[in-house]
Amino acid sequence: MALHPQTAAVLEFMKQLGTPPLHEVTPEVGRANYLATRIPSKVELPEIRDFDAGGVRCRLYRSATSDAAPLLIYYHGGGWVIGDLDTHDDICRKLARDAKCSVAAVDYRLAPEHPAPASHEDCISATRWIFANAKSLGVDASRIAIGGDSAGGNLAAIVSMHAGVTPVFQLLVYPATDMRLGQESHRENAQGYLLTADSMKWFINHYLQGDEKKRHDPLYSPLLSDEASLKKSPPTLVITAEYDPLRDEGEQFAARLSAVGVQASVVRFHGQIHAFFGMSEVLDDAAAAIALSASYLRKYLGT
Repeated sequence: MALHPQTAAVLEFMKQLGTPPLHEVTPEVGRANYLATRIPSKVELPEIRDFDAGGVRCRLYRSATSDAAPLLIYYHGGGWVIGDLDTHDDICRKLARDAKCSVAAVDYRLAPEHPAPASHEDCISATRWIFANAKSLGVDASRIAIGGDSAGGNLAAIVSMHAGVTPVFQLLVYPATDMRLGQESHRENAQGYLLTADSMKWFINHYLQGDEKKRHDPLYSPLLSDEASLKKSPPTLVITAEYDPLRDEGEQFAARLSAVGVQASVVRFHGQIHAFFGMSEVLDDAAAAIALSASYLRKYLGT
């Protein structure tokens, strides 16, 4: 399918801005440029507040004042280098509203200041803390899901397999699952669709600090996980985009989960690009992806 006309217009607008590509700037500039693209959310919720999850800053979004609400723990995208609670604020607000649940967004440490495995450690630590302290957050510990987009999807998959907790569902939006970058979609979509091959190399070089062994380590490339680890995963929805370098590895991860008996669904949004999920104010497909995610969350969280 051709690139969606709305998405083509977004790419043209970004081109006209003249922002330099990620691989040509420092992480600090990349973070500032990413934050500058944020559209302030129009979604109002009963409560939004930051909290400390055992030393990891998080933000709680409550869609209702229930003392035992279901919860989605969300890990933001940004290649483990950029992105924060503010860049993904609108996504979290909309998922909380539409899935009728609370959302806890995790502000994990970023590379290169804090290279791998810092992000893993923060996400696992914060998730364990949230499960253990659910009551203090007004959360039902038996109804907790996890999820994330891009690098956040990578972190969610790792948390599912290695944190020793039992989420009821995981939402993986165009997840990075293979640090080797060898799939056909990396070649097909190397240039022109926002996330490029050069950007992926930039992210991974900052994140893994040139350690080639980590590219082949399942703790960083969950696609390479063994059967026993994969079986620890909860029911999963994987969302992918046609014009995304990460398309194939996301779909392959869903296939691997299905092969070991995990209930896994994969939905590809044709004509879409990486990062479209956060553009629901301007892309109809992004709004549809949010709605789809919320429908799965309502099913598994019982809302």
